[in-house]
Amino acid sequence: MSGRSANRAFGKRKENHVLILASGDKVRHMTVRPWMAALAVSFAGVCSIGYLAATSYLVLRDDLIGGTIARQARMQHEYEDRITALRAQVDRVTSRQLLDQQVVEEKVEKLLRQQMALTSRNGKLGALVERAESSGLTTETNDTPAVEPLAYDKRADASSGVKAIEKLMGLGSAAVDGAVRPRALGYAAPNVTESTSDRADRLFSKVTLSLKDVERDQMARLQQLTQGASKTSHAIRGIVEHTGVTLPVGDVAELAPTGATSASAEGAIGGPFVEPVVEDDFGRSLAALDSALVELERTRAQARLLPFGNPSPASDITSDFGNRLDPFLGRLALHAGIDFRATTGTRIRSTAPGTVTNAGLTGGYGNMVEIDHGNGVSTRYAHLSAVLVRVGDQVKAGEVIAKSGNTGRSTGPHLHYEIRLNGAAVDPMRFLDASSKLASYMN
Repeated sequence: MSGRSANRAFGKRKENHVLILASGDKVRHMTVRPWMAALAVSFAGVCSIGYLAATSYLVLRDDLIGGTIARQARMQHEYEDRITALRAQVDRVTSRQLLDQQVVEEKVEKLLRQQMALTSRNGKLGALVERAESSGLTTETNDTPAVEPLAYDKRADASSGVKAIEKLMGLGSAAVDGAVRPRALGYAAPNVTESTSDRADRLFSKVTLSLKDVERDQMARLQQLTQGASKTSHAIRGIVEHTGVTLPVGDVAELAPTGATSASAEGAIGGPFVEPVVEDDFGRSLAALDSALVELERTRAQARLLPFGNPSPASDITSDFGNRLDPFLGRLALHAGIDFRATTGTRIRSTAPGTVTNAGLTGGYGNMVEIDHGNGVSTRYAHLSAVLVRVGDQVKAGEVIAKSGNTGRSTGPHLHYEIRLNGAAVDPMRFLDASSKLASYMN
């Protein structure tokens, strides 16, 4: 018993610590067991050891902090470089857009200059075309207009060129064919397989080709009119040469009688001599057409000075030019003209403009009027009953100069009509026949 009590005394269980927490009327207690204390002490020891180890590692390996700072600096530099590259790319895109805009503006300006040049050419060409049309020349073209109204307007102007360029480029806000055009090229619906620059180049090429078509059309009209004027001039000269008269090459004033005005010298008064400017193909073609028209006008003016008219249009021809039996002598004699059946008092007209060189009784001609037409050509009107002009008078083609009769060496009332070339009598029928051939060329 004493042993059991001793054991109890020796093995007396140690009581646990109690943690009492009091807050006002409330009292709380918590029993702190040995394992809990050991666990808390172990955890604190582990944290302390870890902290000390980490601190020691960081103190001993300070290069990690430097590496981290360097890495952060590199990242910052990379971001700054990326921002700089993006800014440079934005600047390049902006510069490219500005350059494209400048190129487009330069191309539009170039096209407008070409259009203005063509408009100026068309104005010059229009004046010559009107002049050619007044001369009886025409141009016929069957070409279909490629672009309206830029390509083949008869009277193009700058506004039509601008409208055509806007139409092709999709500019402006006017409706075309019921659809509203985009306000600018940049807002036009792009083609998936075609870039904006390619589309702009294609449109500018189309407009340029259209302007080239206008230029080719103008050159074709110039060449056609020039060839037509030259052919007409050569045809007139060929017909006149069959009469025995050679038209002089030069100013009409050389052929015109006194008081006549040269058509080619009209408006040319004078001034200091200046070398002509160097012309392009269009200018040379324009000058060639002008020269051809001047030559045509000169040829026609020269032909109008020749006696191609009929002195008595309502009368029949009763006797031709050539050898025949003389009505008074009854033997062969030269009849130096042609006779028109005309009753006494029939009005006789001058067959060409000229100067009266004889008016009155002239031997066997009876009352006769002789007119000098220049270039060695003269006409005689004989057996007249009345003379209505005097020597020195300037007469026009178709002007009444006398009345038919039966004076001089004549067997009855009629008109004896002669044409003399350099004093020698020629057949007037050559000129009357040539007159019908010249009708289509003399406007």
